[in-house]
Amino acid sequence: MRRKHATRYAATLVIAAVALGTAACDTESGVATSKPAAPAPPLPIVTATTTTSTTAKPAPVDYTRLLLQARDISGTGDTYIEQPPTPNPDSRPGAEVLLVNQEQTKAVSILIVGLDSPAAAPSALAEAQASLAKSVDPGPPQTSPVGTGGSVVSGNSPDGAKSVTVLLFTEGATLARVEFDGLPGQPAPADFVTNVGQKQDIALRVGLPTP
Repeated sequence: MRRKHATRYAATLVIAAVALGTAACDTESGVATSKPAAPAPPLPIVTATTTTSTTAKPAPVDYTRLLLQARDISGTGDTYIEQPPTPNPDSRPGAEVLLVNQEQTKAVSILIVGLDSPAAAPSALAEAQASLAKSVDPGPPQTSPVGTGGSVVSGNSPDGAKSVTVLLFTEGATLARVEFDGLPGQPAPADFVTNVGQKQDIALRVGLPTP
């Protein structure tokens, strides 16, 4: 009887030892047997940000608002009437207007051409001067105090039907051509040409956007 109790007691110790040994092996192998492993902390969320730089394009210039109007050149003895201005003539940046006196014996046409930059002004002026023979039999050119590179040419139209005086000058990135037409042998007075030219130059200088 004592031997049976001793045998059972020994068997119990062996089972307990095996259980402890198994738990020890699981612990050494890194497997938790008593409670589940804690979850790994979540990875931080990284949001990629991109910056887009945009360069605003300059707004197109409305050159029609820089043209002189009839009231700017009307004076004692001559009242001018303006025709509707033409924006971007010949698909070029700029504007053009024709002003005619009430008797329709005199006319002033103003053409403004927008240039890429002020650096392009001298070559544009030279090209305009070279083309004067198409509208006037040029006499000797005279320098003008108007704008930059101002010059005046006076004569008759190639067909002799009218007198023609052309004032050319540049202001910043613009070329201005002001033509004065009258009866044959009656060119526009020099002071009138200069006065109109200076008014147009001021309108350009004040109205053009700053580069």
